[in-house]
Amino acid sequence: MNVIVTGGAGFIASHIVDVLIKKKHRVIVVDNLSNGKKENINPGAIFYKLDIRSPRMNDIFHKYKIDILNHHAAQIDLRESVRNPVFDARVNILGSLNLLENCIRYKVKKVIFASTGGAMYGNVQGPAASESSRLCPLSPYGVAKCSIEFYIKYYEVTYGIPWTILRYANVYGERQDPLGEAGVIAIFTKAMLDGRQPVIYGDGRQVRDYVYIADVVRANLLAIREGTNQIFNIGTGIGTSVNTLYEKISQLTGFNKKPVHLSPRKGELRCSKIAFAKAQKVLGWKPLINLDEGLKYLVSGLDK
Repeated sequence: MNVIVTGGAGFIASHIVDVLIKKKHRVIVVDNLSNGKKENINPGAIFYKLDIRSPRMNDIFHKYKIDILNHHAAQIDLRESVRNPVFDARVNILGSLNLLENCIRYKVKKVIFASTGGAMYGNVQGPAASESSRLCPLSPYGVAKCSIEFYIKYYEVTYGIPWTILRYANVYGERQDPLGEAGVIAIFTKAMLDGRQPVIYGDGRQVRDYVYIADVVRANLLAIREGTNQIFNIGTGIGTSVNTLYEKISQLTGFNKKPVHLSPRKGELRCSKIAFAKAQKVLGWKPLINLDEGLKYLVSGLDK
């Protein structure tokens, strides 16, 4: 198939591109390199340095007769969305609408959209949030992702475009940029390996659900054939505090200094964790790599 992967030079999507190319699909990567890195792009992909808001997207859809849109390009920084919600909406909402309009025009067979579980449900009290839990985005980033989900449903009802939405927990793994992307695991690991004291904002009791990149890639591959017109959480259902995460990475890296604590950041949640039961039932997906295993893979890969 002909697959466009937006954001394909970024952390998550570049791994998806690698596997799609191994499976002999023709992959067109669209990325403006604002966060992505050119060295992440698989040499077997066709690459366009382009913003998803550009009118030139029309030419790409037309030229390659696209079958699948895998949409990962985004303004990804939650804190930046709080500082500049208008910019966040221009990229995440208007950029997505530009892509969806092209999907109508060129009769794309399916849209796979990378949404957020971490920012979609607000603070999760009690059990992990399911797909039927109340939506309560507390940041412009989460509001934008929520809006795109409703737009995708609108385009399906009105124009018949099939879709699958994947709501990610906090994804971590190789290629995550500790400088350009909001990934605490990458930030802590790089700082400790460099001998620098990492910073914890707030008391460190904030809880997150961490899912390894290889598991996220599998969910995207399954979504090509399965789960049409459905939403799935892609997480572990297990919450881990920032303090616990710090201890785990300290042990793996041999780092013995205490963290620096600064004031909490605006817009950040106290607790986020998402259940994967629906993905297991419908997609046949579940996380295969637990946090301890994933951290070992990551640290061993970076400590070379």
